[in-house]
This record gives sequence, C-alpha cells and structure tokens, in this order.
Amino acid sequence: MKVSVIMGSISDKEIAKKTIEILEKFNIEYEVKVISAHRTPDKAVEFVKDAEENNTEVIIAIAGKAAHLAGVLAGLSTLPVIGIPAKSSTMDGLDSLLSTVQMPKGVPVATVAINGGENAGLLAVQMLSLKYPKLKEALKEYKVELKKQVEEMNGSLNF
Repeated sequence: MKVSVIMGSISDKEIAKKTIEILEKFNIEYEVKVISAHRTPDKAVEFVKDAEENNTEVIIAIAGKAAHLAGVLAGLSTLPVIGIPAKSSTMDGLDSLLSTVQMPKGVPVATVAINGGENAGLLAVQMLSLKYPKLKEALKEYKVELKKQVEEMNGSLNF
C-alpha cells in the first residue's frame, strides 16, 4: 500500500507535511517528489509510468496558481488522483482551486480544500480502506477520537 505525494514546487512542502502526518498515522508507505506540470512535463510522464509499475495506489498532487499538476497526472494515469490546490499570493488560492477542480470529462481529480493536506491524506486512507480492512478499522477509531475532541471542547466552554 503506497501513496505518492507530488508537489509542483518546494513551496508546497508545508502542505505536504500535513498529508504525510496522516499517512504516517495510518502506517501507509509514501514517497514525495517535486514535479512541475509546466517546467518538467517529461518528469510527469516518467513518474506515472514508474508509479503504475511500483505499487503506487493513490497519487496526491499539490500545486498553486495555474495548478495543472493533478490534471496532468490524472490524464496520464488510471490511478486515483487527489488534488490539493495551494494558496497562492494571487487570488488567495481561488485560481488554484478552479484549476484543480474544473477538469474535463474523462479526467477526474478528487479535489480537497485549498491547503487541505490533512483531508487529502484522509481521503487517500479511505480509498485504500476499500482494499485493506485494517485501514477501515483504523479510520473508525480515528473518527471516535474526533468525536471525543469535540466533546472535550464542549466540556471546556467557559463564558
């Protein structure tokens, strides 16, 4: 079970860290690379070929501005692709969001919120849990912990 986390630029590193924290929490193997859809398209082609041969099961792509990375990878691969639009200095990430979510018919990209590294990791875990029952159980436990956190918040309210 393996997830590839692909950043369009090193500036996406903090978002990738949030994704990796989730993958590590669920003991999922991962790799991290920088591949630019615009500056290194040949690397995107090479990556997809290698990923499909090397047991990658989900691809997570992080990109900002003209965020075409997830779409390019989805267009080249049959693997599920999760796109994380990165907040940019222009348009507060709306440009990235629209570039990631507005895909043509036949090239799906599951898109999470702007800078949504944690949810991208969780979505990858959910996808993998369809094949790996131990992940499904771990997700159930994770949801119980989320519920406990909310209950603790309610218990600590002081007005």
